[in-house]
Amino acid sequence: MKKIMIIGTGLGPDTITAEGWKALEEAEVWFGSERVLELFKPGAKKAKSTFPFYTKDRIIQEIDQSKAHQLAILVSGDSGFYSAANELYGALSQLQNAEVAIIPGISTVSAFFARLGLPWQEVCLFSAHGRDITGLVSLVRRNSGVFCITGGNTKEIGALLEDAGFASLTVYVGENLGFEKERLFSTHVTMLRSLDLSPLSVLFFENTRPDDRIRFGIEDEAFSRREGIPMTKAAVRAAVLAKLALRSEDICYDIGAGTGSISVEMALAAHKGQVFAIEKHAGAVPLIHENRKKFNLGNVMVIGGEAPAALAELPKPDAVFIGGSAGNMKEIIQSVGTKNPALRMVITAITIETVQMVLSCLPQAELIQLSAAQSKKVGSQHLLIAQNPVFIMTVQGGLEP
Repeated sequence: MKKIMIIGTGLGPDTITAEGWKALEEAEVWFGSERVLELFKPGAKKAKSTFPFYTKDRIIQEIDQSKAHQLAILVSGDSGFYSAANELYGALSQLQNAEVAIIPGISTVSAFFARLGLPWQEVCLFSAHGRDITGLVSLVRRNSGVFCITGGNTKEIGALLEDAGFASLTVYVGENLGFEKERLFSTHVTMLRSLDLSPLSVLFFENTRPDDRIRFGIEDEAFSRREGIPMTKAAVRAAVLAKLALRSEDICYDIGAGTGSISVEMALAAHKGQVFAIEKHAGAVPLIHENRKKFNLGNVMVIGGEAPAALAELPKPDAVFIGGSAGNMKEIIQSVGTKNPALRMVITAITIETVQMVLSCLPQAELIQLSAAQSKKVGSQHLLIAQNPVFIMTVQGGLEP
């Protein structure tokens, strides 16, 4: 029976546990990256056979051929947080005549917060090492504290958060933790773009005003406006979002985005997903960006162009809102239906002719007509100012050609 120990090395030799060192001493063979093996070889009491392999297949191949009875695999960082340990454990557990175990080290997150003198039981954890970082914005907006492992991309992280309106947010930086050139300091998000930090850096974003609300029908006054650029009003927006029934990870289209008010509410609901705001009028594009930043959103991508051509390269949508079609309604419906026949779609219209066109394409659509009025104070009295009646058409799936 071969005994295989996957050992989390934490921040390095000083933070490996006594159990980990014991397993390393007993192991006849070590596997790991060249950097990690070089760190630990000086601490070994006797020479070890070392293999600078870090991939599952190479390690399994060598273990199969090895006559050693005790083997150790050194994995950097935290063995339970985006670590190679997970894949290795699953694969090695399938080997015949092998006993596999994981020994964790002192994690970077634990050491970092200990150095800061702060607890981290309520902190949200995120890895930006080799992963899409877009979702970081939503986490920072929704949580009072977010810990982030980086990988040579702190400038990109800073630019992303600054673009989402978080330039003044406080960020704590831990650079080269556990190594000779360790640094620990605080700054603001806007400074990350100018700092040349080591790839071995971690960040803690402190948000004193987190906002995890999912808001339908945000007051119209909360949005930036421009004359001549239409905006779906609050009461209609609330009805549209209710009909869309978004999930947190949905991919959404807002076609004919105008000011981007629907895009904003979509992004707040699908906070782990992505919203594509498609707008053909060049003058509206910067306005959508302005409103995206106003609500601290990083998951809204603004597409300047006319549908359906502008949809060609976009990923398959889960939900689609069509607020403006520029006369291309049939083609747009066909395009999104081809991408995902099971999508949820809501279309608004203010003319009977548009309703007729939509129903000719989608006879199964549910149709409601919404009339709303907004109060306005005149002296000591309140008047109701009627808004244009709007038709709302909803389709759930059934878009097969």
